[in-house]
Amino acid sequence: MYAYIKGELAEKNIDHIVVEAGGIGYLIYVPAQSIDYLPDEGDQIKVYTYLYIREDAMVLYGFLTKDDLEIFKMLITVSGIGPKGGLGILSTLSADDLRFAILSGDSKTISKAPGIGAKTAQRVIIDLKDKMSLEEAFEKKLDNNADGVQKTLNSSIKNDAVLALSALGYSSAESLKAVSKVDITDDMDVEDVLKLALKNMSSF
Repeated sequence: MYAYIKGELAEKNIDHIVVEAGGIGYLIYVPAQSIDYLPDEGDQIKVYTYLYIREDAMVLYGFLTKDDLEIFKMLITVSGIGPKGGLGILSTLSADDLRFAILSGDSKTISKAPGIGAKTAQRVIIDLKDKMSLEEAFEKKLDNNADGVQKTLNSSIKNDAVLALSALGYSSAESLKAVSKVDITDDMDVEDVLKLALKNMSSF
């Protein structure tokens, strides 16, 4: 019903905000992590929204990026996770961190979210892993953190580095974690990334 709401940030609280648009104040529940990135009250804001309707209530959930909204929509398709659970996960993990946790089978990281036990975290991995790809995860991370012509190239290099580490016998979780910590520059190739990733392994 609402793709997004754009207006004045009238209030911001621990778990929700109020956006005034067209003379109406919309109460919108947001991930806790979003609070730090909100503008000052009185400033303009654009919030991507999801309207949850049940018999006794209509609740708006909001996100500062389309990426967070899409991840939220995926999460609530998982059995045992409703909108509150999805919001809780995105209050604990960024969309990027969640993708890497799912792809690497890291249920321990996912279960850090409030109300998410080990079994539910495992269900998230089982249900969503096939809907994601390593290449997409790196591309999204680059989109969220950088701009420029190196995006596609960097994604390919990181992907190759993860595969190389896996071939060396490291687990997918270890490989993803080590490579994701490498900041690629324009003059780096797969071998450079691999060397830095191997150094990161020693800190785990």
